[in-house]
Amino acid sequence: MKIKATVQNIGDNAADLLIVGHFQDQKDNALISALGSDLSAQLSQRLANADFSGKNGESLTLYNDKGQHIMVVGLGKNDKLTQTALYDISHKATGAAAKTRCKTAASYLLNDTFESIDADQAVKLVVLGASHGEYRYEDTKNFKEDNKHSLDTLEVFADENLHTYIDQAKAMAEGVTAARHLGNNPPNIANPKYIAKFAEKIAAKYDNVELEVLNHKQMKKMGMGALIAVGQGSHNKPKMVVLKYSGADKKQAPVALVGKGITFDTGGISLKPGANMDEMKYDMCGAASVIGTFVAIAEMQLDINLLTIVPAVENMPDGKAYRPGDVITSYSGKTIEVLNTDAEGRMILCDALTYAQEFKPEVILDLATLTGACVVALGHQASAVMTKTDGLAQEVIQAGLQVHDRAWELPLWDEYQKQIDTSFADMQNIGGFPAGTITAGCFLSRFTEGQNWAHIDIAGTAWNNKKDGATGRPVAMLTQFLINKAG
Repeated sequence: MKIKATVQNIGDNAADLLIVGHFQDQKDNALISALGSDLSAQLSQRLANADFSGKNGESLTLYNDKGQHIMVVGLGKNDKLTQTALYDISHKATGAAAKTRCKTAASYLLNDTFESIDADQAVKLVVLGASHGEYRYEDTKNFKEDNKHSLDTLEVFADENLHTYIDQAKAMAEGVTAARHLGNNPPNIANPKYIAKFAEKIAAKYDNVELEVLNHKQMKKMGMGALIAVGQGSHNKPKMVVLKYSGADKKQAPVALVGKGITFDTGGISLKPGANMDEMKYDMCGAASVIGTFVAIAEMQLDINLLTIVPAVENMPDGKAYRPGDVITSYSGKTIEVLNTDAEGRMILCDALTYAQEFKPEVILDLATLTGACVVALGHQASAVMTKTDGLAQEVIQAGLQVHDRAWELPLWDEYQKQIDTSFADMQNIGGFPAGTITAGCFLSRFTEGQNWAHIDIAGTAWNNKKDGATGRPVAMLTQFLINKAG
């Protein structure tokens, strides 16, 4: 679906379907009136009959003499409208529009002024919600011809001074869609080689993007022992995908995004239970989110330099697989005692984080579906942020609040570090109970000493369930963070 801004009055818009908001207890609707007195009368009658009141979640479809669908959606009370509600309203409205035979739609939700939401935030919520609602995974599923997605274009009405935010949100939406695409593809397709091919397409599209892919032999020669260990049980050899976007002066240090790319996680020798193991195709959503963010930044041609690094590895049990009890030497030279081969994400990230520092970045953010403990702590509402850099977590969290992609800070106090100490190596790869999310952060912190670095655990936010699949979070948060960085 193509999204574009419009300033066209609703009465002149020839789109097949028009989306109009209506506040609870609102009597007259100027947009409906602009479409004709007959529609205004229809709405008044439905309000009088209590068929529709404008409550959040309600919707009503009217038709004018031009054959246009007019979808009136309830916004609830203006002073009570939340970011979540506005996002969901746009999401559901566009999702419903996509199930009709309409080819074009126009959203006039931004015609109203929201008392509790800033205009720039409202723009992004409407666009991101619309894109999310229209999305449907189709890569490995056959659809009947009459059941295909039919919505080709969505126009979003807004004042011209808000069109910059629409452009930003469109780019974010493209990034979110790319991340969902990567996350939802099955592991027999989306393996390390597939991720590298996906990155090749991105690099070919933009003149200021470069791609480097390190293969298994190169990484082994370089001494990336932790990453190599995780992948040595799989027939699919690991790749290190490095995308570089040059949008600013060459002297300007890049921002580095590092994403965990476990394309399937069996747990290795420490085999996971069979129930829900299929969901471990989503264990590469950290990689998907940083690639999606890269797409968004390249699409909007942001004035910033961006480095995106994806260690792409499959974790399988095999006669060659690494074992509990092994001591592995990482790329940094630090040694790791493996107590659980299912704590593999931090193993590949530590080598990627060490490699990222060779590019002398201004800031490093790593993204990973790292710990089930994060879901226990924060559920599916918020990603967890951990850092030792004053103020960095709040920069990330505030960026998320701007686009309703929320996160919460967890501590990285030194007292937690003792849980990963061991007599047999520089550290062990799990800290045990309690504070599993924090001790995973502590492990990564030992490879980022002296760096402006934050770790973001997205185990609870990267996917919803088998029906909805990958969410594309936190692409919007990361993109807004970079927009803020670029000023």
